[in-house]
Amino acid sequence: MNDKRTFEIVHDSELPATPERVWEAVTAGTPAWMFPTDQWPAVRTVDEYPSHLVSRMDGPEGWFNQLEHVLEPADAGRTHLHYVHSGIFADNWDEQYDGASRHTEFYLHTLGQYLQYFDGRPAVFTDIQAPASSQAPEGFARLREALGLGSAGQGDPVDVELDAAGRLTGEVDFSNEHFLGLRTPDALYRFFGRNAFGAPVGMTVHDFSGAGDSEATAKVWSGFLERVYA
Repeated sequence: MNDKRTFEIVHDSELPATPERVWEAVTAGTPAWMFPTDQWPAVRTVDEYPSHLVSRMDGPEGWFNQLEHVLEPADAGRTHLHYVHSGIFADNWDEQYDGASRHTEFYLHTLGQYLQYFDGRPAVFTDIQAPASSQAPEGFARLREALGLGSAGQGDPVDVELDAAGRLTGEVDFSNEHFLGLRTPDALYRFFGRNAFGAPVGMTVHDFSGAGDSEATAKVWSGFLERVYA
């Protein structure tokens, strides 16, 4: 029997850009900080540029998924974002809610990093999934150790050589038990401990160098993850 229940995830943050730039990022610019959403069949039920956006998808038997962004100007060219993600989860409600709410915090932090350091620069997005063996309880800790960042915290410097994946030099911009974010001069690397939510560990690369190659990036990092979880 499906345990179908509604959910609502609310997050407030201040972003280092004007409402117009935030609007651009959350509409056309999602590959730069989250993932491409241009193929989603969402309908804008509210479209009041640049202050209020509601996008919604509806499905059978009352299913829906809705994102709301309320953008208010703040001091020094910044923006207050009031974000609400609502919809319906079927099955494993608590686990899905926990995973979605934790991902929200990480994604919106990454949005702030993009706006502060890379706003307007074209992004090449790559999504890479670790092998199924990464779903083990220690899966994410194993990845952090392989990166040489087992105990690294936010603000710590990064300078690691990862064989075929090359040298990463930059800063840890996000770190907790389930997520790790690294910022280099030309990219954002996001690592997701989805083993805590019943899925393989994953990662994304948002390359702003102007010379990004998603296929090559996927090949290199897939090989790295396969070695980590061999």
